[in-house]
Amino acid sequence: MCRLVQKINVSIGQDPESKCLIGVLDIYGFESFKNNSFEQFCINFTNEKLQQHFNQHVFKMEQERYTKEGIDWSYLEFVDNQDVLDLIEKKPGGIIALLDEACMFPKSTHETFATKLYQTFKDHKRFIKPKLARSDFTVVHYAGEVQYQSEQFLDKNKDYVVPEHQDMLSTSR
Repeated sequence: MCRLVQKINVSIGQDPESKCLIGVLDIYGFESFKNNSFEQFCINFTNEKLQQHFNQHVFKMEQERYTKEGIDWSYLEFVDNQDVLDLIEKKPGGIIALLDEACMFPKSTHETFATKLYQTFKDHKRFIKPKLARSDFTVVHYAGEVQYQSEQFLDKNKDYVVPEHQDMLSTSR
């Protein structure tokens, strides 16, 4: 990796004596596999949040500033993904809230969780109940449709922080 950064620095004319370097931030990208579970759901939710942040700061705020300052420019169309974020994180009633609720009931299963999603979001344009699916669901993300398998969502969502770790974190500075 160091060689790659050195090569890029040289190719863009970076002064070899400079203390400034190229910084590379590597985050999980949008994920869509044959099987998508809770991990992909969380990663894709995070990417939706990043996309919204990007939209807010690059498109919405800049275009408002151009208008305010009287700059002649052409409006740029972009997909606002707030409805996907609402689907996932809205309280009460988003997918995560319904998942948390299902985790509180000992008799909940991935099938009962999926049924609750199907009932709640049957008319939502960003939610699809796949044909022949008993517990899968599809979210229409900004980057495309992803079909999730909910079989392990409840178990993985119940993976609480160990009480000793919570105590340690709450007393640390």
